[in-house]
Amino acid sequence: MKELIDTVLKERKAVLLSIVLGAVGGITAVGLFAMSGFIISEAALKPPLYFILLLAACLKLFGFVKSVSRYFERIISHEATLTILNNLRMNFYDHLERLAPRIFTKYRSGDLLARIVGDVETLQNFFLRVFYPPIVTAIVFLTTILFTMFYSGWIAFVILISLVLTTVIIPPLLMNSHAKVGMAKLKKRGELSTEATEFLYGYRDLALSHKLHEQAEELMAISDDYAEEQAREGRMIIRDQAINAFIAMLTVAGVLILGSYFVTTGQLNGLFLAMLVLMTLTVFDFAIPMALVPTFKKESEQAMARLDEVVTEPLGKESDVGTLIKKQPFSLAMQEVSFNYADTATLKDINFVVPQGTRAAIVGPSGSGKSTIMQLLLDMYSVEKGIIRIAGQPLEEIKSEDLWSKVTVLLQQNHFFYGTVRENLIIAKRDATDDELREVLDEMELDFDLDQHVDEKGENFSGGEKQRLALARMWLKDTSVWLLDEPFSALDPSTARKLHEKLMKKTVGKTVLLVSHRLVGLEDLDQILVMEDGKLVQAGQPEELMEQQGLYMTLKEIERNTIALF
Repeated sequence: MKELIDTVLKERKAVLLSIVLGAVGGITAVGLFAMSGFIISEAALKPPLYFILLLAACLKLFGFVKSVSRYFERIISHEATLTILNNLRMNFYDHLERLAPRIFTKYRSGDLLARIVGDVETLQNFFLRVFYPPIVTAIVFLTTILFTMFYSGWIAFVILISLVLTTVIIPPLLMNSHAKVGMAKLKKRGELSTEATEFLYGYRDLALSHKLHEQAEELMAISDDYAEEQAREGRMIIRDQAINAFIAMLTVAGVLILGSYFVTTGQLNGLFLAMLVLMTLTVFDFAIPMALVPTFKKESEQAMARLDEVVTEPLGKESDVGTLIKKQPFSLAMQEVSFNYADTATLKDINFVVPQGTRAAIVGPSGSGKSTIMQLLLDMYSVEKGIIRIAGQPLEEIKSEDLWSKVTVLLQQNHFFYGTVRENLIIAKRDATDDELREVLDEMELDFDLDQHVDEKGENFSGGEKQRLALARMWLKDTSVWLLDEPFSALDPSTARKLHEKLMKKTVGKTVLLVSHRLVGLEDLDQILVMEDGKLVQAGQPEELMEQQGLYMTLKEIERNTIALF
């Protein structure tokens, strides 16, 4: 909560103006009704016309001041709220960005979306209903009580007791029931967002598997549970406000009865009775919402705790922390590296070096750990044991963002954004000209227009087109170090061979590490690393590996026989 309060106080000018304008609006609202009651009573005595006109003018002035102050209070407070929410959201996103992609091993994307949208939106109640309204209410009530004391100390005492009841005693007593419902609602909202995201991502597969209706029913059940939690919270809010409203009405009745008694005993001028009753009725309009202050405070604390749970997650170093890489191109190395993914041993005691300016490939059966090595070299995860070295430096000391900026990367899964081909290409090079973009499209044999539409995740393209579009990005970025994970897996053999030859020409003198199932064309590389069951079982030049008659030779024979069959 300290971070939330600090964020609110950054808008201290807006906070102060909101309090001042809120207090002015509240005091003039009470004064407006108090004066109305006085005019009603005074009019019954048939005073001079000019006196009534003077009171009416004062009434108009009070109404004008109330309206103007309320108007500007709403504008300033809501503008401050939007600024506070924006700052909180950006702060959360900055933390999230520094924890990516490690964060996705623990939190699902839908859950993170619910937190960055829903939980942050929940925090708007902190400023609008928790932070400054109680201060405004206290100022208005104290002003009213002091004013009332000039006419009757007992009536002022009754108003004070009711104020304490409605703002200090009752709300905390009702808060515990809200706390459980509030947390349950936040969790259900996160669950709904998570499952809805999963449902939309997997819609096509669910439909093809005839599981769409079943999954939709599960999603509707979660939605119904969330709606029920909202309804429960709504009923509690109505209950709390009803209790405060009941006390307020009892207070008004008490002021009326007590005031009537004082009028009959001569302790109060009857001219002021209507004024005091209407004033009490109006001032408690500010007390009724105070029943919800502890509730909204607790809800804000719970939402902030869900955000803090993510940003304080110990998932390794942050991506913007560390030293810079100075050598270009640089070497890649692993020393006794072991890695577990979800408690499963994925890599065991891996040792290799790819010297700067050389090209190597990682081969092996599916699930042997090839892609994991690539992700570890990109600092996407932290190793349990061993050291990864980039340009001779331990990877843990290097700034991840600097590493990513100096590496040209192609992963198995590449994201394509909703927009145009141009927008998806310039991700790799912001200042690329249209001629450069057309040139790389031609290199990849893609007959795309730069303004051609791209659906979300590139759904309007084939697998081969998406892979070549991802390769076009690499051609644009063209750093001195290239990491490629199955760059031609979605391409036909003829296209793959041509692009492989272009790749070999493009990367002369660069450091290259290539993950591949296909062994054809790897003879031109300086080194082959052979993986099996998370272990590096062979390493060397292609001719050396063939002479060893190990796994590499077996894979080579299997591939040769497979090609012969087709």
